[in-house]
Amino acid sequence: MKVLIAEDDRAVRESLARAMHLEGYEVVTANDGAAALESVRAESPDIAVLDVSMPAVDGLTVCRVLRSEGNTLPILMLTARTEPSDRVAGLDAGADDYVTKPFDLGELFARLRALTRRLRPDEQPGARLELGDLVIDPSGRTVSRAGRQLELSKTEFDLLELLVRNAGIVLDHTTIYERIWNYDFGPDSKNLAVYIGYLRRKTEEGEAPRLIHTVRGVGYTARVESS
Repeated sequence: MKVLIAEDDRAVRESLARAMHLEGYEVVTANDGAAALESVRAESPDIAVLDVSMPAVDGLTVCRVLRSEGNTLPILMLTARTEPSDRVAGLDAGADDYVTKPFDLGELFARLRALTRRLRPDEQPGARLELGDLVIDPSGRTVSRAGRQLELSKTEFDLLELLVRNAGIVLDHTTIYERIWNYDFGPDSKNLAVYIGYLRRKTEEGEAPRLIHTVRGVGYTARVESS
């Protein structure tokens, strides 16, 4: 598996590269965000580890650019910032997970392994998913309802796919946070509710019947309401 490490601190970058080589990864390195974008396009890595605070083009910008291009490369962010708002900013930019410095190498490798397991073989990621008149194509990462294409962000798509794959099952907040963001923001966070709101506006356009339902005090479920 090929890993891109984008980190402007040479000591951190080189020590990470050595550790990953020992773990059996093929490693590509970049010392800033611009070089990271070039490496993604030229080297096609399987996963990227990006430092947030890089000169010129920072890690958040790299994330946003890749996601705007439709690139679904798994991204793990590294940062010395510890505020929850910083973590939220990274995840909203399109990162899949977030590790704060100083970090334990064992934890870092565990998180990398978790990212590579996101698409489980038994989930048949290429199979089309349907819920009423909603159709999801996981391979092409497209969604349509009653023949109308829906424009979704990466997080919106992942959240909708998770709910539809588990149609009829109530998923609690913790489960959804762990599966989509790899981090439980806690009971006071409004992050999940915000994304549910985004999905409802897009899937219910034109007064289409609701597919994503709230189960108060528990979480959310996707189902077609019986008439």
